[in-house]
Order: sequence, then C-alpha cells, then structure tokens
Amino acid sequence: MNRTRKPETSIRNQRGFTFLEIMLVVVIIGVLASIVALSLRGRSKEAKINATEAEMEIIGTALEQYEIENGMYPTTEQGLDALLRKPATSPEPKNWKSPYLTKSQELDDPWGNPYQYTQPGRNNTDGFDLKSNGPDGVEGGEDDITNWK
Repeated sequence: MNRTRKPETSIRNQRGFTFLEIMLVVVIIGVLASIVALSLRGRSKEAKINATEAEMEIIGTALEQYEIENGMYPTTEQGLDALLRKPATSPEPKNWKSPYLTKSQELDDPWGNPYQYTQPGRNNTDGFDLKSNGPDGVEGGEDDITNWK
C-alpha cells in the first residue's frame, strides 16, 4: 500500500498576528472612535433644544385648554403649577377639571431649570410668555428658547 504522507507543519510555517499588526488595528479603532465621538458631540445640545421646543408646545396647548375651560389663563403668581393642581389663590378657575399635564417634570426644561411663565406676556400681550433660558441657563442669553420670535 502506498500511503501518501502529509507533510508535517512546522511552527515556523504557522503564522499569527505580529505585535505591530495588533497595534495598527488598535490605532485604527481609536481613530474611528474619535471620529464618531466628534461627529456626535454637538448633537446632545441640539436634541435638548428640540425637546425644549416640543415641551413648550405641549405646555402651550395645556395652557390654551385651561383658558378654554376656565375663561382665563393662570396668573403669573399661580404659574404653571396651575396645570397640575387646582389653584387655591384668586382668581380660582371655575371649571378646573383635571390636571392639564401628566408629569410635573414637564415644568422643567431638559437642563433642569423651570420654564418661566408670565401672564399677560410682554411679548404676547393677549396671551402668555413661556421661556427657557436654554443650555447656558442665563436670563437673556442668546440660547433662550421662547414662544415668541
């Protein structure tokens, strides 16, 4: 019988990754990770601004519903809390039926600062002004988000 013998493989013929190749892969992954991190860096602020604008729309709608049912907006003193609990101060709403907002955290912007409500508004004299100081949290800063333009 003629059996063919498979050649034995020596350790020298087996090839793995060299230290240099592994380091090259690590550097490439690091570069890609930094590119991704840099491209996402400004998105958090932009997302919070969009969330603030959406929350202000919800609060504005709740205030409009309050006005429709009660014939008036909450006063500045009653504030946005009047959307969650029936005000006990004058003028008391006549037809306050239920909370107009479902969560009390909606009264804070995404940066954790309370929305500022004024009625009658300086800018919306026949309605209300609603404002967030935005990312910088500074009154009158360029990042303020308002319900007027």
